[in-house]
Amino acid sequence: MKKFTIIVLSLILLVGLLSSFVYFLQGDQTKPSDTLQLSEQLVQFNGKLRNDIGIDVIDEVEPQVSRATISGVGDLLIAISIITDARQADGTYNFKPMFEHVKPYISNADIAFANQETILGGEELGLSGYPLFNSPYEVGDAVIDAGFDVVSIANNHTLDKGEQGVLNAIDYYNSTELIYTGAYKSEEDRAAIRTIEQNGITFSFLAYSYGTNGMPIPSGKDYLINLIDVDVINKDIVAAKEVSDMVVLSLHFGNEYELMPNETQKMLVQEFSKAGADIIFGHHPHVLQPMEWIEREDGSRTFVAYSLGNFLSGQVGIEREIGGIVQLEVEKTAFRDEVSFQLKDPRFLPTFTYKQNWRQYKIYPLHEIDDERILKNADEHLQNTKQHVSQWMPELKFSFE
Repeated sequence: MKKFTIIVLSLILLVGLLSSFVYFLQGDQTKPSDTLQLSEQLVQFNGKLRNDIGIDVIDEVEPQVSRATISGVGDLLIAISIITDARQADGTYNFKPMFEHVKPYISNADIAFANQETILGGEELGLSGYPLFNSPYEVGDAVIDAGFDVVSIANNHTLDKGEQGVLNAIDYYNSTELIYTGAYKSEEDRAAIRTIEQNGITFSFLAYSYGTNGMPIPSGKDYLINLIDVDVINKDIVAAKEVSDMVVLSLHFGNEYELMPNETQKMLVQEFSKAGADIIFGHHPHVLQPMEWIEREDGSRTFVAYSLGNFLSGQVGIEREIGGIVQLEVEKTAFRDEVSFQLKDPRFLPTFTYKQNWRQYKIYPLHEIDDERILKNADEHLQNTKQHVSQWMPELKFSFE
């Protein structure tokens, strides 16, 4: 392209020199109108080049590039032991210390997402553990303090405390700046697509669950939870694409405790990638599953994390205690009348949830653990985790530096 521009500029210079030479030979015979006519021809020539092949001989337009990072974590599964550990002498709760070691990595992103597995129904509904979860509002305070911006509340525990639990949680979220998606208080609430703009890039957030553990949805109130329905989700993706640049889709799906995605998960992400989902965060298996790219016909691609595992939970077993933070960069390039987007630089930071006799809960970056009392053979677990999640994405990095 530069070569062609140099040739064109050389031709224009040659025309200019020839016209000057003719003017010298003719002396006063060359009229000012002749020079003016030549200038007009050059302007028309430049305009024709611009219109025909997109090259402006006179002006060089530089592409305008902007970037935003988005991170995601898996399940915040607040068991009764975690609630008891957070209880203060005055009867209030403080979950913030549990996040203190990972807070710098969460707040590092422009936008951070989490799956709020347990409904923030408030203590007035009665605190409970599996299979019916209910969390104090202070869980949300800790989530905000850690740096999260948006949570999915569409999962199999959404209706554990019935309609009132959902409404209580939404009242809490509406009193804060924490955005919720996946369960709603009305049809109008559901129709309002959640968006966040960062650095000139707009992200939309959709969330759906495979079911509700058999808890019935009140008649005529399907808006209380988004269930996975291919046709509905495809329509929602199209609608979200109209108001955003990047569609972030949260799917509560798969088989619990299985390390690899099943065929249904694979089929669904292919379907929703085709519909326009750009980033898919999966959860429900409570263990990590691999990440991969899905190539689309237009040359773009979808990032998929089939399961981000547990981020904070009381579950036992190393595979259920290791989760992580995934981070992506979205790059926007504006050049003349065209705007394009690219997902770049995928990273994953493995984490470990520590507890001692069902107390002292803390989430640690796995690579920072060098105390055998926290986790034996931490480096071995780190290497195994890296190999597992990156087996379909060799370029995945494991540092946020």
